[in-house]
Amino acid sequence: MFSNGRRYLVLWLQHWSAERWLRALRRRTGETLPGPFALIAADQGGIRLTGVNVPARRIGLSTGMTLADARALLPDLAVAEADPQADRMALADLADWCGRYAPWTAVDGSDGIRIDITGSAHLFGGEEALRTDLLARLAATGLSARAAIAETPGAAWAVAHYGDGGCVAAGEVAAALARLPVAALRLDGETVQALSRVGVRRIADLAALPRAPLALRFGAQTLRRLDQAFGRVAEPISPRKEPAQFRVRLAFAEPVARLEDIEMATRRLLEALVGELEAVGQGVRQLDLVVYRVDGDCRRVCIGTAAPNRTVPHLFRLLKEHFDRIDPGFGIEVMGLEAHAVQPMTLQREAEGEEAFEDLLDRLRNHLGSRTTVNLIAVDSHVPERAVTVMPAARPGSGGAVWPVRSERPIALLVAPEQIEAAMSEPEDPPDWFIWRRVVRTVVEAEGPERIAPEWWRLPPGMQMRDYWRLTDAAGRRYWLYRDQAGWYLQGLFA
Repeated sequence: MFSNGRRYLVLWLQHWSAERWLRALRRRTGETLPGPFALIAADQGGIRLTGVNVPARRIGLSTGMTLADARALLPDLAVAEADPQADRMALADLADWCGRYAPWTAVDGSDGIRIDITGSAHLFGGEEALRTDLLARLAATGLSARAAIAETPGAAWAVAHYGDGGCVAAGEVAAALARLPVAALRLDGETVQALSRVGVRRIADLAALPRAPLALRFGAQTLRRLDQAFGRVAEPISPRKEPAQFRVRLAFAEPVARLEDIEMATRRLLEALVGELEAVGQGVRQLDLVVYRVDGDCRRVCIGTAAPNRTVPHLFRLLKEHFDRIDPGFGIEVMGLEAHAVQPMTLQREAEGEEAFEDLLDRLRNHLGSRTTVNLIAVDSHVPERAVTVMPAARPGSGGAVWPVRSERPIALLVAPEQIEAAMSEPEDPPDWFIWRRVVRTVVEAEGPERIAPEWWRLPPGMQMRDYWRLTDAAGRRYWLYRDQAGWYLQGLFA
C-alpha cells in the first residue's frame, strides 16, 4: 500500500466555540459553568444554537437547533451570544501554541488544527505519546478534542471526525477508512445524499467503483477527495507561519512564571542558537522568542537587527526590552527561539564605532519600531515629492544614493501641497501677499522662479509645469510656493 513517509496529526475540537467561550469566562472572572451551555445567534428562522458544550450535547442539544426547542428540553439552559471572530482568533492562537509539537501548524476549518509532525514525534516518545500529551494538555484547559495521526491529512481528518481517533500505521490507510462513511472524505451534503441513493455509504464501497463513471456522475471533486485521503494526490499544509531556519526549544519540568526564570531560559536558548549559527557561519537578522503557556496560549516577542548578529549579550538585551509583554499566565511550559532570517557573518566588523552604531540602531528599532527608524534616501528626480524615499535605517554608506546638498530646497515638505489664495501686481510676478491656513502673510522678499517640468517618461506625468518661488513674510518666515495652471500652492517650509 502507498506510503509517503510523512505523518500528519488532525485535531478536532467538536465543542470549540462553546468551550472557548467558557474558557475565556474562567480566565476573566474565575467563574465556571459546569452544566449545559450553548451559544446562540439570530437567524432567518429565529434564534438558533451555534455551539454547545459536552453536557448540553449529552441531553440531546445540537448546533442548528432553535432556542425554543432547546428551552423545551432544558428550560434553565445557560446561553450567550456567539462571537465567530473571537472563535477564529482564538483558534489561530491555539494553532500557534501547537507549534510546541512541530513548526508546521495550520487552522483546519472553524474547529480544527492540522500539524505536520514528520520527524517530530520521537521528541515526545512516539506518535501515540505525542497525541496523548496534546489531548491531556487541552483537557486541562477545558477543551475536549479528538486527534488522529496518519500519512495523509485527509485520512487523519476522516479518522478524527468519523472514527475513534488514534494512530493509523503507515500503509494501513485503506483498512482504517474502509468502514467509515463517505462523508469522512469531506464531501458536501448533496454529494453524500446522491451517493447514498445509489447504495454507496462507506468509503470502501466508493473506492471499489470505476473511476471514470464515478467522476462523470458525482463530480471530479469526489474523486479528488478520495485520492487525497489515499495519498494519490498531494495535500500539503500551508502553515500559519513560515518555519524558522533555525529553531531551539527548552521544556520545563514544572511551569515557570518568574522573570528570573524567563531570563535564565532565554540566555540558555540564545547560547544554544548561537552555537548552531556559528557552526554554519551565519548571523541572525530576525529572531522570535516564543513562550507556550499551560493554558494553551502562546506569546511571541520579535526583534530584528541591522546587520547579521550572533552576540548573546546584545541579542539578550534586545529581547529583554520586551519581557514586559510576556504574560506567563498560570505558567510557561516551553520556551523557544526561532531565527526566521539569517545571513552570512563577515569575519570581523570594520571598526568598533560601526559595531556600536549598529547595536544602537538595533535598540532604537526594537524600542520605537521599524517604521519610525528609517533613513531618508535621495532619488534622482527634480520633482520634490519624488526626490526622496524612506528605507529601513542602516549604517551610513550601507546603500542608497549620497544625499545631495540643495540649499535652495526647504527642509520640510508638507504631506501634500496645500492650495492657497494669493494676490500679485502682475500675472508673472510673485505674490504680494497670500492666505495660508486662514492667516494673511505679507511678502517682503521673493526669489525665483525655478521651473520644474513634468517627467515625460512617467505615463501619465502626474503633474503640470510648475514655477517655484522662495518667499519671506514680514515675520521672517520663509515658504516654498509654486504656481501651475490651477493656481498657487504651498509645498514646503524653510528653517
